[in-house]
Amino acid sequence: MGRPATKPAELRDGYYIEIRNRNSNSGVKIRRDNIDQMHRAAKEYERSKEVIILGKYENGKLVKNQ
Repeated sequence: MGRPATKPAELRDGYYIEIRNRNSNSGVKIRRDNIDQMHRAAKEYERSKEVIILGKYENGKLVKNQ
């Protein structure tokens, strides 16, 4: 077994949502290329999971104005 990573992973450019099990503290971030695909994925997962829309990321940082 190797040593765990010490620095957080860089996020690629795109639109992100976070998918969690209900009443859970941790989740999985999912990236989509455009805003329409992001909303479509969020709608698909919201039936069984808790969905948090994070927004657009560029150069590993959240873009305020979309």
